[in-house]
Amino acid sequence: MRAWAELLRVSALFSVPGDALAGAAAVGRRPGRGTVLAAGASLCLYEAGMALNDWADRDEDAVDRPHRPIPSGRVSPAAALGAAGALTAAGLALAARAGRPALTVATGLAATVWAYDLRLKHTKAGPAAMAAARSLDLLLGATATATGASAGLPAGDGGRPDNVAGTGGTSATTAARTSGVLAPVLPALPAALVLGAHTYGVTAVSRHEAQGGSTGTPLAVLATTAALAAAVAGERRGRGLSGPAHTTPSAPGAPAHTTPGAPGPALTTPGAPGTRHVATGAFGAPAHAPGAGHATPAPTRTTHAPPGERPASAAFARLPALVAGAADDPGRLLTLGLTAAYVRTAAPPLLHAALNPSPPLTQRAVGGGIRAMIPLQAALAARAGAPVTGLAVMGLVPLARSLARKVSPT
Repeated sequence: MRAWAELLRVSALFSVPGDALAGAAAVGRRPGRGTVLAAGASLCLYEAGMALNDWADRDEDAVDRPHRPIPSGRVSPAAALGAAGALTAAGLALAARAGRPALTVATGLAATVWAYDLRLKHTKAGPAAMAAARSLDLLLGATATATGASAGLPAGDGGRPDNVAGTGGTSATTAARTSGVLAPVLPALPAALVLGAHTYGVTAVSRHEAQGGSTGTPLAVLATTAALAAAVAGERRGRGLSGPAHTTPSAPGAPAHTTPGAPGPALTTPGAPGTRHVATGAFGAPAHAPGAGHATPAPTRTTHAPPGERPASAAFARLPALVAGAADDPGRLLTLGLTAAYVRTAAPPLLHAALNPSPPLTQRAVGGGIRAMIPLQAALAARAGAPVTGLAVMGLVPLARSLARKVSPT
């Protein structure tokens, strides 16, 4: 069992469920059955990638890391490859239970994982492939959650029976359902890109973990970490990293009206299946009760970096002003606190690796980047107006830290 725990890097598993939860928060939904299925699919596909990674790297590991399970003889190459195939099949099966849109995203995710391990890992496209995989994982949670919520509604437009005979009515209904599934997922794209950008940096650093020797890469990723933290902690402008637009219910049976660009999570009819009703918009943005017909965006402040200041230092310089502006908003303070935890987890190991780019310190930087995904997911969920989800995701940190002492995540 110890050999399989090392092969699958089980201590890194705790960085996975937060993708689905952050995706659900980004589309303004409470976690539901679809979210659970997406998290299960993500865990299976993640572990499939781990097993396939060691199978593909077995010859390289025999030279650089002979203690790994396959080169040391504790796990056979055939068993590792078989596990990768079985876990991939299990992940796709779970995604299929969440609906066809979720299966489509999961198929793309699985294809990206296999392409990375077998072809792209040692090419310039490697970090981009891993970033795409993590972004797709968050979108899988968003898609499965939104699809599950939509599946609970009666067929037809707004719950009304389709009285139009022939294929025209069926096509219109199908188009409406497709639009109804895709539209709520779009607000999750910014969060997916943030998580993908962080993953790109971690993967770029990991390419030097066996030999070491890179100073510029950890420094560049450190600057990226600061920029991502500033983006997540910053005030919303337009849609940006905000949650989905506010939805105002109309008369029974009529389609809901949406106000584009309103900050905060979706406002939906209380009690609607799979939805979360929020009395106020995220970060103190005023939210109107259902039926008000519009939402007023929160006032924004623009902070300019001094001339000649580097982007990373400018990002850190903004933090005191952000904290002062959030003093009266608990939700915003929570987002800032979770963002600070993200920086605290990712930044110091990167700085150490930049100062001394030895293999052990580079591996610590990679491990810190993997663990930092958890507070980043939590911050994205809190920013989207789901503080409870954010705190639940953050609760995985002690578990990940405890298991990392026994099994290395790299």
